[in-house]
Amino acid sequence: MASLIAFYSRADENYFGGAYRYISVGNTEKAARMIAELTGGDLFKIQQKVPYAADYQTCIAQAKKDLQAKARPELASWPEDLEQYDEIYLGYPNYWGTMPMAVYTFLEAFDWTGKAIHPFCTHEGSGLGRTEQDIAQAARGAVVAKGLAIQGSGVDISRSAIEKWCR
Repeated sequence: MASLIAFYSRADENYFGGAYRYISVGNTEKAARMIAELTGGDLFKIQQKVPYAADYQTCIAQAKKDLQAKARPELASWPEDLEQYDEIYLGYPNYWGTMPMAVYTFLEAFDWTGKAIHPFCTHEGSGLGRTEQDIAQAARGAVVAKGLAIQGSGVDISRSAIEKWCR
């Protein structure tokens, strides 16, 4: 049983419980790497062809505009083949209760029949929001498992929670 850890993550300037700071690896990517270590799964980073700005406020404005327009940003690359995977761990930051629009681009491009999607998100207080339902709608044919919400600013100390969830 092969696993894929597909994730959208953002480095650069981020928001941590009331303060902004630059990070070189995004919180969701940190969690994805832990899941890959625990499951032996392959990593795939969902990246927009035209990324959002490094500046947090500009990024948020761009992401909100895409959300309001129900945009499907073009991706920089795609996995070669999903046939070999039956377990997909899908990671993303929570943006206004849902996923970044590029994650929709990714989900809507495939037939997920026979695959299980395990959602995990990073957030600063909003949990999973409505993402489990949004994934079920966007990922045709998938079985969507119970997700895991990880406080973004606490991702470095969340390994035990991730281990428990992966079991």
